[in-house]
Amino acid sequence: MATVVREVSAKRKRILVVDDEESIQQLLQAVLSKEGYEVSVAGDGDEALKLVDQNAYDLIVLDIVMPGKNGLEVLKHIKGTERLKFVPVIIMTALMDRDVRYHALDLGVDEFLNKPIDIYELRARVRTLLSVKEYHDFLASLADMLKAEVDKKTKELREAQLETVRRLGRAAEFRDDETGNHILRMSIYCAILARRLGLSDEEVEMILYASPMHDVGKIGVPDKILLKPGKLDPDEWEIMKKHTVWGAEILSGSKSQLLETARTIALTHHEKWDGSGYPYGLSGEEIPLFGRICAISDVFDALTSERVYKPAYPNEKAFAIITEGRGKHFDPKVVDAFFASLDEILEVQSKHAETAKPWLWQFYEDRR
Repeated sequence: MATVVREVSAKRKRILVVDDEESIQQLLQAVLSKEGYEVSVAGDGDEALKLVDQNAYDLIVLDIVMPGKNGLEVLKHIKGTERLKFVPVIIMTALMDRDVRYHALDLGVDEFLNKPIDIYELRARVRTLLSVKEYHDFLASLADMLKAEVDKKTKELREAQLETVRRLGRAAEFRDDETGNHILRMSIYCAILARRLGLSDEEVEMILYASPMHDVGKIGVPDKILLKPGKLDPDEWEIMKKHTVWGAEILSGSKSQLLETARTIALTHHEKWDGSGYPYGLSGEEIPLFGRICAISDVFDALTSERVYKPAYPNEKAFAIITEGRGKHFDPKVVDAFFASLDEILEVQSKHAETAKPWLWQFYEDRR
C-alpha cells in the first residue's frame, strides 16, 4: 500500500487552464508553474475539449464565457465522460448570476473562483482539490491491486479444481481401459449440446469440465462386474447401478461449484425422461438439465464404442436408438439439439477416436 501512495504522490500534477484572455492564461500559468505543477493552456472551449480527450489532467481551471463552446458545455463533457468525471474543475468567472452557478453545481463543478483572481485563494483551492484527486487516484490504484490479487487467487483456485478433474479423470482411465477417450468425447458432446440449448459460456465450460467425472463412482465397482464380458445378472446389475450414488458421495461436500456440478451429473446421468431410470426414478424436468445432457452424450458414445460386452455400433444404429428414446429415455429438446449439432459431434468423434489416444488430462492441459 505504501508503494501505491508513493507512486501516486510522485507523479507531477498536470493542470489545464482554459480562458480566452491571454493575460489570464499567462498569470495562472506563471503562478501554478511556480508551485511545481505542469500547466497547459487553451484559449476556447473547443481547444479545451481536444486537450482533455487526448491528455490526462489532474485539475482543470475553466472560464465560463468563451468563444465557441462555453465553460458550462466543457464542464458537462468532462463530468459526463467516465474517464474524466473525477478530474476536479474550478470555474472562474466574473458572472455572479445564481442560475449560472446552480447550473454549474448541477453539472458537478468542484469549486468557484471570482474574477479578478485572488492568487492566494487560487493556490489554496488548487492544493485542496489536488489532494482530493490524489486520494481518489490512490483508492483507484488500490482497487486495481486488489482486483488483480482476487483474479490471481481465483485463477489459482480454478486451476486447483481442474487439477482435481484431471486426477479423477486419470483415475477413471486406470480403473477402466474403455473410458479413456470415452470421457473426453462425451464431455465435448456435452459442451456442444449445452451451447446449442442456449446455455451461457460459463455453463458450457462448467459442463465440459464437470462431465468427465460422471462415472467416477465406478471406482467402487468390483472388477468382476465392471469388466464382465457378458450380461450382468440381477444382483450384479444392482451393484453396478450404485456407481451413480458412489460417484455423488465421492464428489459431495465441496464448496466448489465445479465439483458440486459434477456430483449432480454423477448422480443423475442414468435417470430417464419417462422415470424408468436410476437411482431415484426421476422423470422429466425433475432431472437436472446437465444430467439430461450428459445422458444422451454418454449413451451415444457408449453405443458407438467397443465395450467388453458389445461391439461398436455404426452411427446409423445409434441414431435410430436415440430417436426411439426421444421422450422415453431422453429429453426431447436435448435429442433435437443433438441432431441439430450432428456435424460438430461427428467431427469430435472422428478427431478423438480411440486410435488417437489424446488422454483427457492432456486435453485439458492443452486448453490452459
